[in-house]
Amino acid sequence: MQISTRSGPRIIAILGPTNTGKTHLAMERMLAHTTGMIGFPLRLLARENYDRAVAKVGKGAVALITGEERILPKTARYYLCTVEAMPLAKQVDFLGVDEIQMCADPERGHVFTDRLLHARGRSETMFMGAETIRPVIRKLVDNVEFDTRARFSTLTYNGAKKIQRLPAQSAIVTFSAQEVYAVAELVRRQKGGAAVVLGALSPRTRNAQVEMFQNGEVEHLIATDAIGMGLNLDLDHVAFAAMHKYDGKFNRSLSAAETAQIAGRAGRHMNNGSFGVTGNLSGIDPDIIEQIESHEFEPLAKVFWRNSRLEFRTVDALQKSLRRRSDDPTLILAREPVDEIMLEHLAQNEDVARIATAPDRVQLLWEVCQIPDFRNIHTDTHPRLLTSIYRYLAKPGSKLPIDWLGEQVLRLDRYDGDIDQLSSRLAGIRVWTYVSHKHHWLEDANHWQERTRAIEDKLSDVLHERLTQRFVDRRTSVLLKSLKDKSELMSTITANGEVQVEGEFVGRLEGFRFIADETDAAFEGKAIASAARRALTGEIAQRVKQLETDEDDKFSVNGQLDVLWSGAQVGALKKGDTVLSPEIHVIDSEFFDGPTRERVRTRLQNFINSHIETRLKMLTRLRDCQLSGPIRGLLFQLNEGLGCVPRSELESLVKDLSDEDRKALAKLGVRLGVETVHVLDALKPDPVELRGILWAVARELDELPELPPAGRTSVPNDRANSKGFYLAAGYMPVGPLAARVDMLERFAALLRQKARENDGKVRPDPDLLSLLGCTVEQAEGVFTALGWRAEVIKVKKSTLDAKEADKKAPVPAKAETAETAKADEKPAEIAETEVAAVKAETPVEASAPAEAKVEETTVAPEASVPVAADAKDAAPVAAPVAAKAEDTPEDTVDATAVETDADGDELVEVKFFVRVDRRKRGGGGAGRGQRGPRQEARGGKDGPKGKGGNRPNRGGRGDRGGKPGGRSPAAPAKENKINEDSPFAKLKEMLEAKG
Repeated sequence: MQISTRSGPRIIAILGPTNTGKTHLAMERMLAHTTGMIGFPLRLLARENYDRAVAKVGKGAVALITGEERILPKTARYYLCTVEAMPLAKQVDFLGVDEIQMCADPERGHVFTDRLLHARGRSETMFMGAETIRPVIRKLVDNVEFDTRARFSTLTYNGAKKIQRLPAQSAIVTFSAQEVYAVAELVRRQKGGAAVVLGALSPRTRNAQVEMFQNGEVEHLIATDAIGMGLNLDLDHVAFAAMHKYDGKFNRSLSAAETAQIAGRAGRHMNNGSFGVTGNLSGIDPDIIEQIESHEFEPLAKVFWRNSRLEFRTVDALQKSLRRRSDDPTLILAREPVDEIMLEHLAQNEDVARIATAPDRVQLLWEVCQIPDFRNIHTDTHPRLLTSIYRYLAKPGSKLPIDWLGEQVLRLDRYDGDIDQLSSRLAGIRVWTYVSHKHHWLEDANHWQERTRAIEDKLSDVLHERLTQRFVDRRTSVLLKSLKDKSELMSTITANGEVQVEGEFVGRLEGFRFIADETDAAFEGKAIASAARRALTGEIAQRVKQLETDEDDKFSVNGQLDVLWSGAQVGALKKGDTVLSPEIHVIDSEFFDGPTRERVRTRLQNFINSHIETRLKMLTRLRDCQLSGPIRGLLFQLNEGLGCVPRSELESLVKDLSDEDRKALAKLGVRLGVETVHVLDALKPDPVELRGILWAVARELDELPELPPAGRTSVPNDRANSKGFYLAAGYMPVGPLAARVDMLERFAALLRQKARENDGKVRPDPDLLSLLGCTVEQAEGVFTALGWRAEVIKVKKSTLDAKEADKKAPVPAKAETAETAKADEKPAEIAETEVAAVKAETPVEASAPAEAKVEETTVAPEASVPVAADAKDAAPVAAPVAAKAEDTPEDTVDATAVETDADGDELVEVKFFVRVDRRKRGGGGAGRGQRGPRQEARGGKDGPKGKGGNRPNRGGRGDRGGKPGGRSPAAPAKENKINEDSPFAKLKEMLEAKG
């Protein structure tokens, strides 16, 4: 069928592929006329060009008419509309229809065909579209001019690429919301985020997503074929993730023209573009590729059409008129559109059929059926809504009830829920936005237009936010955009080191090391690292200057062997030439070049040297002493041992010391103890920690083992710790304990003193326990480690009781006997040092013999004696361990069964400790391989050893010196004296005193 047009007015068809400037030309031509109108395929395209026209001719001269939005100034001369909403009754000079090839669209094609046949401008009519529509236009329209436009840029097939390898400014196209969301989620993880465009989105949401892409906040766009029209994007590449789509009835392959329409979005204006496939697709049919690259497609032979001359006598007559076919074979009947489907649904309703009996009621029914179903959920929800609307409007003079309408709108005025829920509400409110523009249906149409528009806009904004939250890492998008600008990034660093770039948290700056915020996406991590490098370069330079000028109190070292500056790690200690001269290793930092690293290292080295000199001056002065001979070797060993070395390892050097050497050592604070040689001042808590750190560094450990708590006189001997560690901490391993060396010397001295007072035998009493803060069992282990052997002896209970009573009774001091003096003799090489170490002696307790002397370092238990002057600076002694009643040696016996001697006197077993002959110990001492305390002079090498001793004369049954338990060895007849180490020597002395 040939359709005649009016003679005179110009009709022109501007045809060509995408990116040929067709729409731009139409806008220029319209504004050149006094009045004009253009119909666009999409509401957002109409809005976009409305804004352009307003910018040129003013708001009062331009109208916007779509199904959901109407802006109609009284002085309007130009009308930008959707094709369906074009007011064809209004006469204008220029009339244009964009994307005229949509005549072949199964769903909307009949509307475009109607405009092609009937819409005309008084002076000029312009149709813009693809070259494929040329034969149809030539056949249906008389006197038409054709203008073919070439594409501004080339479009090239680029093959298949994985999603993670797609270039920036790419669009990935698929054909369902679920697929769009799945691809967008994948891109977010691998690329940092993507914008999404679907036909179901409102124009406002779609524009917000597109703007995010255009502004560079994201580099990828995931879309359906909605981007094929009306979206002018800065795309370089289009990748198809699917080549099939569901068109409402069938799942079919894309045609070459449809593929080209979408692929043509790449390469805008003069920039070349490319297209390809991704995901599970391996490629595109070569014939289709050739057609797209050459822009040559099979021309259209038929277009969809629907009769526009409708009959409203009855519903049945209306349906028949809608299904009437054209005589022209070019015009094929439209596939059943949604409005006809709705008409069929409502016509089957009894109430509707009863009402729609007059032409005006049938026409109203058809108008109601044209309310679009934006939800597109294919249920009876939309037909039921249309039925309710029709019932209200069909009443004479009726309009939609305000209460009912308000209830419908209020139900959609919610902004919680996920993307699907928000999308559903948005589609629902768009229905009411459309209804609100039917002025004759509403009491106050303007009010409902404003309210529905406000809800739609807010839902659109919330949906955009939800889409962005789900598919875009906002931090990454902000950083990407800022990095593209090449301008200086705004960065802030909080007091606790948090780094923010362009207002986004990216990590922490600790010293000179940037610790990026954790992220699962490698792409995001790269963006953060790049932004941090640009933003923090100046900050790092300032920090280096600050480090160089800061005082030493800003620096410290910790148990992990790190060097800290203002609490942040900036270096680590490494083994140096000597234990007191460690080296500095500067931490790795991406911000350091060679000279900067050396500046930091020099400052840290100066600090650690000064720190050691200040905290360990008692050791550095030993190192710096200009002495020679044995004392020089001893000081070297003492320095390498960080101020504490077992006496056994230095015995050969100690023997060779002169009196002057000993005096020099005393002035340097060196104490020559029986068990150790140590520097007393090095035992303070502050030097101890640094000594431990230096010991760990010298042995190339990763960290310092846990030091004994400050103030403890002993700790359990953890076999996992080496002897060297304990010595560096100022402790000496002795059996089950590691005892602080100064307290160990006092313990050993008190032990020897008590041995002299008790005929060479000692039991762990509270005085001894309090010095080391230990239990009886632990003390016995210490005795053994110090070279004492346990012996169990049976004695009369009455004798033991009497002896304890004598100890508690005051005894007048007497002159030192020759025998005691002999026992108190000690090596000359120790005496002088001990005299220098201890300036005053105090009796252990009131009942102790006045003549008792301490062999090495004379001290008394802390419970009753002040600390010697040189020991006051040592760490405080821990509180004595409260011994339970059953732990007190004086009240403890090893045997519970009552045993008596021949005289009927009760016997008890008592555990004593006696000193082992050094020769039998092989020179061993406290700890493994260490020398123990020196032996006291004995009464001759032929004296008895082991349990018992020479049996004394009984002197009668009433005699207090009952026979000792155990078997006694036979004594030679020529010797009839009691061994001075025997426990009965005092008994004999008491008997002799009584006569």
